[in-house]
Amino acid sequence: MSFHVTVQPSGRHYETGENETILAAGMRQGIGLPYGCKDGACGSCKCKKLSGNVVHGNHQSKALSADEEAQGFVLTCCATAQSDVVLESRQVVDVGQSPVKKMPVRVMALDKKSAEVMWVKLQLPANDRFQFHAGQYIDFLLRDGSRRSYSMANAPHLLTEQVQAVELHIRHMPGGKFTDHVFGAMKEKDILRVEGPLGSFFLREDSDKPIVLLASGTGFAPIKALIEHMRFKGIQRPATLYWGGRRPSDLYLDDWVRTQLGEMPQLRYVPVVSDALNEDAWSGRTGFVHRAVLEDFPDLSGHQVYACGAPVVVDSARADFSAHAGLPADEFYADSFTSEADKAA
Repeated sequence: MSFHVTVQPSGRHYETGENETILAAGMRQGIGLPYGCKDGACGSCKCKKLSGNVVHGNHQSKALSADEEAQGFVLTCCATAQSDVVLESRQVVDVGQSPVKKMPVRVMALDKKSAEVMWVKLQLPANDRFQFHAGQYIDFLLRDGSRRSYSMANAPHLLTEQVQAVELHIRHMPGGKFTDHVFGAMKEKDILRVEGPLGSFFLREDSDKPIVLLASGTGFAPIKALIEHMRFKGIQRPATLYWGGRRPSDLYLDDWVRTQLGEMPQLRYVPVVSDALNEDAWSGRTGFVHRAVLEDFPDLSGHQVYACGAPVVVDSARADFSAHAGLPADEFYADSFTSEADKAA
């Protein structure tokens, strides 16, 4: 049995198939609800149910607590409709211009940017133009049927007819099935399969609000793509990048950021290190990166925030920016880098 889903205030509507999640049904019909991990782990797809009934599949309590569920919030990635449903989501977009594809890719280049971060360049099929928004991600389709998600770190305008390639920043997770391969056996010219583009993390260009870009570790990858897109489009909105790492080496493209500052006078950069050693000779900001934002922006009520990185950073920023700096909930856009360990927790 199918049910009707309406998304307010946009008025977009679509039908769900039997046992199909609300998110999957929307994506299939070109309705772009916000989402991240698609596994009930990150909470990026959480929105308010105005009417109707749903049943949730497995999910983590940090993504949707029992109290939130009782208040009518749903995770569209693991919720199936049991009746016609009306949702409230102000981030709904039209994703029809970026069709999701499965395709083979070839490893063009590997470059170890730090002890823990590998820069990977993937060549895409040349016979079919790949369309995506700066900030979206792709899934690697592994032979055992599992997936691994990584954000594309370059903007789409950098793809040319001669070379269609995307850049990824992959952090080594010791013992990780995929990252052990990336840092071990993977070599140039290897063929892999991917699916994309995925995700609802991209710059909302219908606003003139100043921007805070918040990244931890390799959460910088999609932020880099946003910066490239802003520069290419000539977007002049004031933007401040906060990039956090444990040690200075975690800011593995610090030189690249500083180069952009010379070309983008509207961009500021605040690197933050939490666990510097004496040998690092670090003299910059210290502590938790999202707290550095609060120190500089005690009032975020007129801003947009784009946050990427470890779930603890994204979750803390979402809660604290709203509670202590007045950031509207619908102006916080996030891509939480949820690992397989996080999902299994």
